[in-house]
Amino acid sequence: MAVLPERNSPTVEAIYNKHESGRYPYRPHLGASLIGRECERELWYTFRWCSMNFHSGRILRLFDTGQREEERFVEELRTIGIEVHDQDEETGKQYGFSDFGGHFGGSIDGVALGILEAPKTWHLLEFKTYNDKRFALLKQHGVKQTSPEHYAQMVVYMDYLGLKRAFYLAVNKNTDELYGELLKPDPEFANLLKQKAERILSADRPLTKISDDPEFWKCRFCSHRLVCHEDQPAEVNCRTCLHSEPVEGGWHCMKHNQLLTTEEQLRGCNDHLYIPDLLPGEVVDAGDDHVNYQFNDGTTVRNGRGGMNSKQILIRYGTTNISA
Repeated sequence: MAVLPERNSPTVEAIYNKHESGRYPYRPHLGASLIGRECERELWYTFRWCSMNFHSGRILRLFDTGQREEERFVEELRTIGIEVHDQDEETGKQYGFSDFGGHFGGSIDGVALGILEAPKTWHLLEFKTYNDKRFALLKQHGVKQTSPEHYAQMVVYMDYLGLKRAFYLAVNKNTDELYGELLKPDPEFANLLKQKAERILSADRPLTKISDDPEFWKCRFCSHRLVCHEDQPAEVNCRTCLHSEPVEGGWHCMKHNQLLTTEEQLRGCNDHLYIPDLLPGEVVDAGDDHVNYQFNDGTTVRNGRGGMNSKQILIRYGTTNISA
């Protein structure tokens, strides 16, 4: 007897689809939550919207579960007498910072006074959820070694917000066991992270990647793997275009001499010309309205007037590895 294929409940699928609908595909700025990542090329690709980072409805629901856990943390801290501020009363939004013309920033989970380990000091609050395996590592090694991205995030927040302590509170999703850790500022590391952010934001071409081996474990799970290692053309939007640049307060199109809204950046226009590093080939000729390439598969491609527009290139070459 033939085995019937598994079919999920239509109701479950509808819930997943609801989480996926209306989700914005990119973050407008480089987030402090990412600045601790090792690969500067990955961060540049992220800032330049080179790959659309798609998450399934199930994963998005998992993210939502983590955000809801933050509300529980705040409630629990307050019930034991700790003063917690998780929103700016004037704006109704989370506290945070913004720097480098609005292109680098982040929002914190809150600040607290009365943390029992140091009750007279205001603390930055950072809340996280862990699976059982990583939670065991966290208990053994602490946050700096187990989750260096989280440590970098808190160091940056403390530096920008002038806080002298941070309290890291994590929960084991499998057992509900809690872990708390106090952290102090690290001004030297914070300064290095700021320099790193500035380097990424100001670069007009991809920075150095951590490995040339696509099977390196960090590369295997990177959302930019196809662009970085497998000759996939980048997504078509204003941030992957030769004509645009980040400026104070947003993005500027040099071709049309205008400040671009986030929606305009996402949409792009017919004058889009790829940043050459985002196509799999060498530039052989260029003009004001075109760039000619010798692609890695031996074909010659003209991007722009008299040739293929960028969306046509993405459609034609975006589904196969043309270096093969």
